[in-house]
Amino acid sequence: MTSSTAKAPTPGGAGAHPDHLGHVIFITAAAAMGGFLFGYDSSVINGAVEAIRDRFDVGSAALAQVIAAALIGCAFGAATAGRIADRIGRIRCMQIAAVLFTTSAVGSALAFALWDLAMWRIIGGVGIGMASVIGPAYIAEVSPPAYRGRLASFQQAAIVIGIAVSQLVNWGILGLADGDQRGEIGGLEAWQWMLGVMVIPAVLYGLLSFAIPESPRFLVSVGRMEKAKTVLREVEGERIDADARVREIDAAIHSEHKSTFKDLLGGRFGFLPIVWIGIGLSVFQQLVGINVIFYYSSSLWQSVGVDPSSSFLYSFETSVVNIIGTVIAMLLVDRIGRKPLALIGSVGMAISLGLAAWAFSYKSTEAGEIALPHTQGLVALIAANCFVLFFALSWGVVVWVLLGEMFPGRIRAAALGVAAAAQWIANWVITVSFPTLSDWNLAGTYLIYTCFALLSIPFILKWVPETKGKALEEMG
Repeated sequence: MTSSTAKAPTPGGAGAHPDHLGHVIFITAAAAMGGFLFGYDSSVINGAVEAIRDRFDVGSAALAQVIAAALIGCAFGAATAGRIADRIGRIRCMQIAAVLFTTSAVGSALAFALWDLAMWRIIGGVGIGMASVIGPAYIAEVSPPAYRGRLASFQQAAIVIGIAVSQLVNWGILGLADGDQRGEIGGLEAWQWMLGVMVIPAVLYGLLSFAIPESPRFLVSVGRMEKAKTVLREVEGERIDADARVREIDAAIHSEHKSTFKDLLGGRFGFLPIVWIGIGLSVFQQLVGINVIFYYSSSLWQSVGVDPSSSFLYSFETSVVNIIGTVIAMLLVDRIGRKPLALIGSVGMAISLGLAAWAFSYKSTEAGEIALPHTQGLVALIAANCFVLFFALSWGVVVWVLLGEMFPGRIRAAALGVAAAAQWIANWVITVSFPTLSDWNLAGTYLIYTCFALLSIPFILKWVPETKGKALEEMG
């Protein structure tokens, strides 16, 4: 090639385009398998709730503790993943998560006591927490800047697909067991297969982690500059100035302010106002009761007279609605803005939850059979799907976008940690309380969730900032 036809290297990378985009997509999809397992493990328990209640002969309160046990592990995994990844690398962190997922799947399937099942759930939760942190971080670090937004959406898409696949697998297993969650298949009960099948994607996640490169950022941080240049050329294209990109990454690492908990203090009520807004977003996202749908929907439909096979099919249908809503959010969040989308979601959720509460108020028991009148049953089904749709197209995506954008750079990491912790705590509260509340009054429980959806509207209008079109450096 002559000098007149040679192309100068791209110095930065903002306009870099990979030579093999398909390979970059493969790398991103492999990392997003952690998100798939996040969604799968969070939701698969849905199909086993009633069988676990019957197998171990436990009441609603003890059952709720087992279902929510994973969230304890989630909090620990999320809190430690960043430090582990900085010390031994992003890939090693993924491999640890894969081992935890695999161990949890096998242990949960072979659990012999309630405490035993809870322990394996906690181990799986640590894997969820690690995957929820390391997946997005790795994808951001290996994605070419020109494609970063679209590739980052793989993680959220993988989560909702994982939820849907878990429901489809549960429905298939239930069919093999003739509709009996405790029906025997190959020496194990159906619910045990539901929890154990997760070993397949968990092992696949572990194997894929050996096929993708380490993050250039981590390689630079440990002084492996030549390897970092190789990976950068692989993901951003041969024409980039790899030396300049490595210097850029190295300078960014050394100039970063490591935010601490103390940096978040200083407001009238302890935390800075913006931190309280982040906590509020996280808490409202959970207090509308969204995880009740994903943890308990099969049990919920059975509690109003739907047969087990149909209840599992309804749960899968809801997961498909969740995927559709997430795609809508990805298309709209940069077009109409964060606040308008959140407001649309809050109004839609409040109406849907209110209709569900009205329908469930007609729940009755006749001749020992629980049932809803036909009209109310139809309203309940439509309302549940509308609730999931409005959540997915708004709060399911918008909250994470806002939390990633709204904090000033000097406190971003620490503030995100606090907001994420608040989300896990609120998730735990809803998960633990639902069985007891639904035994007390199912309609009343949904009325409580309706109130939280309504309260989120003035919260958005008065306190939540609009971050659309603003540079991260503008957030002060």
